[in-house]
Amino acid sequence: MSTSNSKQAFFTGLAGNLDTLRQQGLYKPERVIASRQGAEVTCDDGRKLINMCANNYLGLSGDESMVQASIKATEQFGYGLSSVRFICGTQTVHKQLETAISEFLGMEDTILYAAAFDANGGVFEPLFDEQDAIISDALNHASIIDGIRLCKAARYRYAHNDMADLEVQLQAAAGKRHKVIVTDGVFSMDGTIAQLDKICDLADKYGALVMIDECHASGFMGATGRGTHEHHNVMGRIDIITGTLGKALGGAMGGFTAARKEVIDTLRQKSRPYLFSNTLAPSIAGASLSVLQRLSSSTELRDRLHANTALFRREIEALGFTIKPGTHPVVPVMLFDAPVAQKFAARLYELGVLVTGFFYPVVPMGQARVRVQLSAAHSTEQLNTALAAFAQAGRELGLLK
Repeated sequence: MSTSNSKQAFFTGLAGNLDTLRQQGLYKPERVIASRQGAEVTCDDGRKLINMCANNYLGLSGDESMVQASIKATEQFGYGLSSVRFICGTQTVHKQLETAISEFLGMEDTILYAAAFDANGGVFEPLFDEQDAIISDALNHASIIDGIRLCKAARYRYAHNDMADLEVQLQAAAGKRHKVIVTDGVFSMDGTIAQLDKICDLADKYGALVMIDECHASGFMGATGRGTHEHHNVMGRIDIITGTLGKALGGAMGGFTAARKEVIDTLRQKSRPYLFSNTLAPSIAGASLSVLQRLSSSTELRDRLHANTALFRREIEALGFTIKPGTHPVVPVMLFDAPVAQKFAARLYELGVLVTGFFYPVVPMGQARVRVQLSAAHSTEQLNTALAAFAQAGRELGLLK
């Protein structure tokens, strides 16, 4: 085969694979928003929709106070640093934000990353090697899985949220120098909250460290929004926390790792995504700092979010839909069949509600769903309107009687 024919075969193969996805109803289209993120958004076709699928848990992504905080930080610190942190990319606003995150989470120190994916990608390799063991929940986020792959430590996987199997894996790793249990604090596809109290007890029993990913928890889980470790009353017993600034804490981008000072100092010296990626933009750092100041003074947004969550969970079940049980603002409405999930999401779009269908390989085969995510910004009227649309689409597609 000639070089030109080989190249053409590559592109033809990709096009064929994409056509197959479309025919199977598995192609993921991107909705283009022409407005700020919020409880209601305007798409590029001019349609106004109630947004039920953003990670905008506290409703801050399009909040005017966030915009002004970002502008203020940009005016003071500029657009960007054109550098990594250890060369000339560290400003006072970055150090202030790291201190604020540490205090908010109850940890000694914090390191910032361009994204939470980088935080998880850069945490394992500098800290653990072939003498160590990483014991990971089977449904941990892809960024954790990819980060573990970059590390030479032995890998053990326990069945999702299964404490008996976790203990089996800890026993299997008994000969290793250091052991670390790794779990999402909240699992984003199901809204399942990790059993951190039991995990910490097992860690104590077997001399293991505990690491949690708090991307879907920081800012609103726990009595004052500190996270899953506050929710389970294990603050002070968690060794490493990774998280994001791109969901509840403002919604732009940026990630972090919080831990003891010696852990963070090691990451500053050896974590490749930190050493070789540009500094987090000053506008994001400044606005994120304002979020933490706001959350430390009031639980109003957290309380409103949980009230909206309770209302929606109660009413969607009353309509006859199957949802994953729980209390988290992630509410998976189970449809099981991938093409049905796509059709359901498309019909809701026509009815003025923005949701997204999820299916394999994002979720297990046969577990297709639309994932609803509540926000503190949703009004009761918007939630009732969305519920009416769910009912209509459900009846039209034969999902409800």
